[in-house]
Amino acid sequence: MTTAHDLVVRGGEAVLPGVGLAACDIAVTGGRIAAILAPGAACMAASTLDARGLVILPGAIDAHLHLGHGKDIARPRVPADAAQETAAALRGGITCFLPYLMATEPFERIFADVQAVTQAGARIDFGYHFIISTEEQLAGVARYVREQGVPSFKIFMNNRGGEGARLGLPDIDDGFLYRLCEAAAAHGGMVCPHPETIELAWVMRDRARAADPDGTGGLATWNASRPPFVEADAVQRAAYLAHVAGAPLYVVHTSSAAALEAGLRHRRAGARVFIETCPHYLTHDVGWTGGDLGKINPPLRSPADREALWAALLSGEIDTVGTDHVHRDIAAKQGGIWTASPGCPGLETLLPVLLSEGHHKRGLSLPRIAALTAGNPARAMGLAHVKGAIAPALDADLALIDLDGQWTLDRSDVVSGAGYSIYEGWRFRGRVVHALVRGRTVLRDGAPDAAAIGWGRYVPRRLAH
Repeated sequence: MTTAHDLVVRGGEAVLPGVGLAACDIAVTGGRIAAILAPGAACMAASTLDARGLVILPGAIDAHLHLGHGKDIARPRVPADAAQETAAALRGGITCFLPYLMATEPFERIFADVQAVTQAGARIDFGYHFIISTEEQLAGVARYVREQGVPSFKIFMNNRGGEGARLGLPDIDDGFLYRLCEAAAAHGGMVCPHPETIELAWVMRDRARAADPDGTGGLATWNASRPPFVEADAVQRAAYLAHVAGAPLYVVHTSSAAALEAGLRHRRAGARVFIETCPHYLTHDVGWTGGDLGKINPPLRSPADREALWAALLSGEIDTVGTDHVHRDIAAKQGGIWTASPGCPGLETLLPVLLSEGHHKRGLSLPRIAALTAGNPARAMGLAHVKGAIAPALDADLALIDLDGQWTLDRSDVVSGAGYSIYEGWRFRGRVVHALVRGRTVLRDGAPDAAAIGWGRYVPRRLAH
């Protein structure tokens, strides 16, 4: 007797683990991949999705973004916060994401509410990282891993000398970082440091301000105020302390060749170091003419840094690409380079950037893109038991791509609450046509399904490394 499935995706070419790109049909039952079938194989299903002419990638997992409310990026406050940004995520081929949750109170007091608000609006599945900045939060690491399914912990290494006040957080020091690494090692966690040595940044900022008090140098001045060695010094310090403590380290938003090498040096020495970069560091540099819209922290770097990151993507030295999405609107960019808010949106351009600039222009293979955006984030972040690949028993999270589809991003197309993009006017080659989350088509013909609001689910995680 032939088994009836909920859905069969027919006629596409899928990136399969250990195989690469292969023509196949994909059967889905109960939200999970039931079987990978030969093209046209007999299969009873309640519905069929036509994938002819399309490439099927595992849905991307964005392990680095900020989901908040209005200009506040600490946490979502209403379901619409999640609804809008998950719609943007689907446009970028993202079917699961992990925002950073920022607070000063112990997370057990607020997480149930944050989880409920996010789930009420989310069109995609989600987890959370916790930003650890207080003694009470540090004492809760074991509970967060065991009871909340949150094993990844961010720390702002730059929060010293009152620097944390900008985010409403207290100051910490290297002793606090080391104790977080110890707690992570003891309880199955991982540390995700924002790497900046702030004392060095203060020196370089003062020099840059003296040379350019009005900020007329724009992005070059911003880069000079916290240059690559400021980032690299913090990476090497965090990696060394994590290695001593026995904890894995996930280096976020690597922007420079110097920071990349610092992470790789400790990896070669035996440390468990995952390295992430972001699309904007692969496509933009200090010469970009968009001015203050490109103020990001770490800053956009030199063309040589950009090419070093591409080389590391191609070689396998960089593990993941995350967006570091910030949805503050364009008004936050006013006032010049010294006062504009750092960060930019990036959810809806993740796969289009890697397809257009990586695959078509630099030969970045489709299996490598799948690894960078799905397989590696799933393994690093404790999701590989349910997500990250097109394989039986895993969630049917799929991004169906028109590999040669060309399109231009206009501001009017932007879905995120940011309302703008640093890619406005860009001509992309590679378009996300459909996306599935646990077998449901939540993006169809490039349009997010309004009825999918609330379909997303919280996914508890447990690290396997």
